[in-house]
Amino acid sequence: MKKNSKKGFTLVEIMIVVVIIGLLAAMAIPAFNKVREESRMKTITNNLRQVAGAGQRYILENGVETVEYGDLVATYFATIKTVAGEDYTALVVRESGGVLTVEMNNGSLVPFTY
Repeated sequence: MKKNSKKGFTLVEIMIVVVIIGLLAAMAIPAFNKVREESRMKTITNNLRQVAGAGQRYILENGVETVEYGDLVATYFATIKTVAGEDYTALVVRESGGVLTVEMNNGSLVPFTY
């Protein structure tokens, strides 16, 4: 007596696996994007801290109240690589009454304390 044994998966089993993988991907992708966006924002903030620190040093060394980004590059740090298409070239670091701020391209001020 011969047994006719067929090994393999049924179509239903394969479809269930595909649905499970799809559900896992649907949950993982938004979480990944959130982590990626938070990482970008932290990198941008750290870049601004680097500019602010260099600006503070320039202000202390030269006795001025403001300094532009272009005056800091090469002397105090290398050109900053962007992570999200941001533009640092128009930044201005200001010191007023012990408060250090970085003026962004859109006119907003980002305060930094050390």
